Amino acid sequence: MFRRREAVPFAFVAEADSFRSNVTPPPRQRASASQLVGRVLIGLTVTAGLVGAVMLGMPALETGSSGQSQQSEASQGR
Repeated sequence: MFRRREAVPFAFVAEADSFRSNVTPPPRQRASASQLVGRVLIGLTVTAGLVGAVMLGMPALETGSSGQSQQSEASQGR
């Protein structure tokens, strides 16, 4: 069953253009040299961490292509 909703007057949306403010926000401050260097160092640290994690994880992702099949000790006693 469908519930009937009440009508919502949207006249205030149409009149919103007439209430725009003429006040402009202040200009953004430029980042200082130390802030830029800090951002670059943080980016390099994150990138180096991701690369290091991939390099350390690569041996775990490799499939063992040795000729031996793995068997448990319990299956060897049979």
